[in-house]
Amino acid sequence: MVEYRIDRHSGVATYVQIVQQTKQALRLGMLEPGDKLPTAREVVEATAINPNTVLKAYRELEREGLVEARRGLGTFVRKGLSTTPADSPLRSELDDWAERARAAGLDRDDIAALFTAVLEKHFQGEPS
Repeated sequence: MVEYRIDRHSGVATYVQIVQQTKQALRLGMLEPGDKLPTAREVVEATAINPNTVLKAYRELEREGLVEARRGLGTFVRKGLSTTPADSPLRSELDDWAERARAAGLDRDDIAALFTAVLEKHFQGEPS
């Protein structure tokens, strides 16, 4: 099951963070079709956010066809986005790179900016 982490200082709307984290879990194969998402109550207890925010995120994911709400049962993954398994050698290489970047004195924002710049270079003109 996915555990949401809310960064109140990121400038990104809370419901968008939930949508993004759910999609990331789908891409990494951490969530698969048939898996149940945490209930709104569970997310509220873990993150201290408004239940309507969780429901808004789940509605957005449902609108995109990624999850489906089953009345009285919860919200379930409808389709995955996984193309690279969580234990991919590429993930291990990226993990090693991030460790080297931290050891070189870069902070989280520096690393994110560097990674984003490289992505932009390789994916210019492509929709995200």
